[in-house]
Amino acid sequence: MDRVSLDHIDQRILAELTKNARISHAELASKVLLSRNAVRQRVDRMERQGYIQGYTVVAGTSGQSPVSAFLMVYRKDRVRGSDVVTVLRSIPEVVLCDVVSGDFDLLVRLEARSLERVQEIWEQIAALPGVTDTVTAMTLSSLIRREVDPTS
Repeated sequence: MDRVSLDHIDQRILAELTKNARISHAELASKVLLSRNAVRQRVDRMERQGYIQGYTVVAGTSGQSPVSAFLMVYRKDRVRGSDVVTVLRSIPEVVLCDVVSGDFDLLVRLEARSLERVQEIWEQIAALPGVTDTVTAMTLSSLIRREVDPTS
């Protein structure tokens, strides 16, 4: 993929889309002082180049934040345990899955609509044939939450 560096207008467009992915091209255009068509072309280009890789919906009860949890997962076979990762990719509430060093080899972050849904997902993951152990940590409060700047 040929990536051209983003100019300051592209960066402003990304910042606005990060705040509200449903913003119309017309409203976005007024914020970055371009025409609606110019904004659409820039968004299309950033999608093709991989700067924009998708749009996400975080479901939940009105006025209620999603329930967050971290699962540390130990697989039977760290090298050939791709079956576990395949299942994790199919769970929409899994928002992060990193390979980590130490006793547990996968760090999984869940954002679900309820504690009950977190439990259902934990039971599903714990029951996988390739999983030997899990540890779950619930997020009590979020003190810092930043969106990653794709241009840095």
